[in-house]
Amino acid sequence: AVQLTPRRWLNLQEYQSKKIMADHGVTVQRFFVADSANDALEAAQRLKAKEVVLKAQILAGGRGKGIFNSGLKGGVHLTKDPKTVEQLAKQMIGYNLSTKQTPKDGVTVKKVMVAEALDISRETYFAILMDRACNGPVMVGSPQGGVDIEEVAVTSPELIFKEEIDILEGIKDRQALQMAKNLGFQGPLQQQAAAQIKKLYNLFLKIDATQVEVNPFGETPEGQVVCFDAKINFDDNAEFRQKEIFAMDDKSENEPIENEAAKYDLKYIGLDGNIACFVNGAGLAMATCDIISLNGGRPANFLDLGGGVKEAQVYQAFKLLTADPKVEAILVNIFGGIVNCAIIANGITKACQELELKVPLVVRLEGTNVQEAQRILSESGLPITAANDLEDAARKAVASVAKK
Repeated sequence: AVQLTPRRWLNLQEYQSKKIMADHGVTVQRFFVADSANDALEAAQRLKAKEVVLKAQILAGGRGKGIFNSGLKGGVHLTKDPKTVEQLAKQMIGYNLSTKQTPKDGVTVKKVMVAEALDISRETYFAILMDRACNGPVMVGSPQGGVDIEEVAVTSPELIFKEEIDILEGIKDRQALQMAKNLGFQGPLQQQAAAQIKKLYNLFLKIDATQVEVNPFGETPEGQVVCFDAKINFDDNAEFRQKEIFAMDDKSENEPIENEAAKYDLKYIGLDGNIACFVNGAGLAMATCDIISLNGGRPANFLDLGGGVKEAQVYQAFKLLTADPKVEAILVNIFGGIVNCAIIANGITKACQELELKVPLVVRLEGTNVQEAQRILSESGLPITAANDLEDAARKAVASVAKK
């Protein structure tokens, strides 16, 4: 039987992505990483650059407009004075940076990247991604870089260029050169851009990426093509081949409960409500959260079992949910396709008995082996509220909390 288990997507810090690119011959800014103000000063001095950029390293966007609880405004700063780097780093490292993408209290900055600041005379957009429509990799580029590419696609679709790559033959010289032309590179820069595009494709294949997005893919006044920033997504199924890269995974910014859930191949996202959602599949999880809200309740979490479920996972999931003091009721919503509902039912009964569940439990099961699952639950003698469908389950879960 096919066993499918959910995995947490790999997240890399900016400096880690840049190092991977540099290791594969892609041109990036020179940089160092520092975890103290003194190291940041030494890094700035070693760069011997006319101007340096200091960037806080957290797994969130909007750093430039963020605010530290030290009082410093902005997680990205430019300066020509190495001593200023030291002073800024003192107000960054060890302090929380709040941006539009972080929790309210922000995220603690443990490292900063000290990089050579380069002027950009022109910005373009370039990406390589796996496209199911053509069953392989596709290059996407636009001479309009440094901005929201989705907006460009809507307002100026003629400025979006796509080129399919035969994964067996690889990227051809003419394809790379044509993309460089489409991006607006001219003269010697055209050949240089084409060479960078080929290196990015080789990187894409070698590290089992599903996407390598460079924005901006720019040129400097000195005539150099540079990848100024990059977002890399990886194929989680290739973890066994990419052990060094996956070992870089930074879990320190996660909530402890998320890391605990990941140990058992569970996907957990904490929310601010009081009704725990225990489901299989991300789409079903979002629908369950929505229907709880529509019925006047508040979801406490998003917990996804995935496909290859075992009883032990169900037990651990209940253990995580019941340890959350916010949880006043649990809604189990399982649609069994790959999932065997009887396995879920056995896991539920074992968890309820051993953990002495003290909050209301509403269960809606549908799909594979559901009759056997319903028999297991009904004969368990446990105070489990059965639901006919998702609407019924949400209504009963919200009502169970209201009775308290």
